[in-house]
Amino acid sequence: MNKLELISALKQQSGITKAEAAEVVQTFFDSLTEALAKGDRVEIRGLCSFFIKEYKSYTGRNPKTGDKVTIPPKKLPFFKCGKELKERVDLLNNL
Repeated sequence: MNKLELISALKQQSGITKAEAAEVVQTFFDSLTEALAKGDRVEIRGLCSFFIKEYKSYTGRNPKTGDKVTIPPKKLPFFKCGKELKERVDLLNNL
């Protein structure tokens, strides 16, 4: 499912206009992004959680030349699936 399909599903199930559904979805994504940018954890009970993982600097290699390269420290968003979602996906796969 992509963003446009999510907007269409919201429109059909809630009876709101496509523009209103698009605004709701965009507001959700913007709020999620802002919270993660501030370093906050976002938890949607029964579905998933998002948090920021910090990675230290390390020495890597350029695959083309083989030269050593220093990789700077970074922070990346991380997704963790919730228990209920895992169980539901597993149940649907076993049907």
